[in-house]
Amino acid sequence: MARKFNFSAGPAMLPTAVIERAQQEMLDWNNTGMSVMEMSHRGKEYMSIVAKAEQDLRDVMAIPENYKVLFLQGGASSQFAMIPLNLLGHKTSADYINTGIWSEKAIDEAKRYCTVNIAADTSNTAYTTVPTQAELKLNPDAAYVHYTPNETIGGVEFDYIPETNGVPLIADLSSTILSRPIDVTKFGMIYAGAQKNIGPAGLTIVIIRDDLLGKASAMTPVMFNYAIHAKNDSMYNTPATYSWYVAGLVFEWLKEQGGLEGMAAVNKRKADKLYAAIDSTDFYGCPVAKNCRSWMNVPFTLADERLDAAFLAGAAERGLITLKGHRSVGGMRASIYNAMPEAGVDALVAYMKDFAAKQA
Repeated sequence: MARKFNFSAGPAMLPTAVIERAQQEMLDWNNTGMSVMEMSHRGKEYMSIVAKAEQDLRDVMAIPENYKVLFLQGGASSQFAMIPLNLLGHKTSADYINTGIWSEKAIDEAKRYCTVNIAADTSNTAYTTVPTQAELKLNPDAAYVHYTPNETIGGVEFDYIPETNGVPLIADLSSTILSRPIDVTKFGMIYAGAQKNIGPAGLTIVIIRDDLLGKASAMTPVMFNYAIHAKNDSMYNTPATYSWYVAGLVFEWLKEQGGLEGMAAVNKRKADKLYAAIDSTDFYGCPVAKNCRSWMNVPFTLADERLDAAFLAGAAERGLITLKGHRSVGGMRASIYNAMPEAGVDALVAYMKDFAAKQA
């Protein structure tokens, strides 16, 4: 059976070349007679895999030496608690920018541990915009500033990196990491769940500046302490070994695609094509303001929502799957992460035009 174009927000598509490589190495990695899933995480074979994975990630993202790269478990949602537990230090408040459902979840969890200052809130626009820099009401005494550069559900994306005047900036990059180059030095910490642009679910990557380690509160569980994980090279306990290995294959694949510069060019083309198809007719609409439309998660609606079921059924017949929008938003959503080939977007655009024509 031919592979389908899977527009899921996550777990999402993986590059076909990566899956084929993993398939080839499934039973016997590098003539060891073992699958990676069977290896001791402290054995020399597995240690060589993870050392290369980290170095490849550092290479493609240009991560400076004064940042630790942690390969953790618990999903990005665990970071909602780990961040205040580790980064508050002697301070009692933190700034959060609220631009959607994932921002809300981070805020709700942080309120368990500190006073949360809402630096900006776009709920009044139904989360279809992002605040400008001038609209941010930042507290210079905050322990850190947290934001979600791309809201997976709402399809809203910041078109700038907030200036925080020296306060550490923390970013949930789960949906956009590795989609284009970023200046890591602008951030105190970046974190991302793997299941969108990195690899299989089960792995979470944290990139944290050295000076932010060692501030954990006394109540912080050992498994939630960044400094412990950094000291133990993410091996304090058994890590998500297979997810880490596949992530390493993805990092290799990214290098072969021309790095993040190469991915940015492809991703921009994909997004432009899809938004052009949406904007070219009144049959489709996108609720997100044009200046903050996501490259990775594209929500759109049909003018007549009674046609939604027929649209989805017809798409599935063409091998275009998982296009139904999140239950909290409705409509459609096409997630077009790195592994979605341009041909997949072309196929979706062609189908959208055909479907609209048939309804005329």
